[in-house]
Amino acid sequence: MKRLIKNKTFIEIIVIVVFAIFILLSATGCVSDRDSDIASYNVSKEADSFKVKRRIVFINLRHDSYLFEIIGNCSIKTDNSDGQLEVICKVGEDKYQKHFLRLSSETTYTVEQLDYSEVSKYDYEIVFKPKSIIPIKIETEIGGM
Repeated sequence: MKRLIKNKTFIEIIVIVVFAIFILLSATGCVSDRDSDIASYNVSKEADSFKVKRRIVFINLRHDSYLFEIIGNCSIKTDNSDGQLEVICKVGEDKYQKHFLRLSSETTYTVEQLDYSEVSKYDYEIVFKPKSIIPIKIETEIGGM
C-alpha cells in the first residue's frame, strides 16, 4: 500500500514538472525580440487608444469600387464569428461612435495609417482608466530611441 502511494506521488510530481516545462516553453515562444514585432505591437496599442489617425476603406470587389471610407482616430477589430468589422472612432472628448461593417465574399477593406507614429522598443506607459481610480499617466523611456 505504501509503495502504491509513493508511486502515485512520484507520478503526480512528474506530471507537474512536465506541465511546468510545457508552460515555460510556450511562454518563451510567444516572446519576440524583433524590432518590427515590437513596433507593430506598439503602433496597434496606440491605435486602440485612439492616438493614430487611420483611413478605413470598404471596397466592393464585384464592381471594383469603394463603398465608403472612415477617417479618424479609430480602433478596428475583426469579428469572424459574426462576419463583421467593428470600428470604434473617437469623435470628441470622451465621445465615441461604433460602426459594424459586414464582411462578405464580395467586400473587403483596407486600413491605412495616415500619421507617423513615434514608438520605441524601450518606451512604455501605464494609463490608469479614470473610472477605476484617480486618473494618472506614467510614461518612461529607458535607453533612448
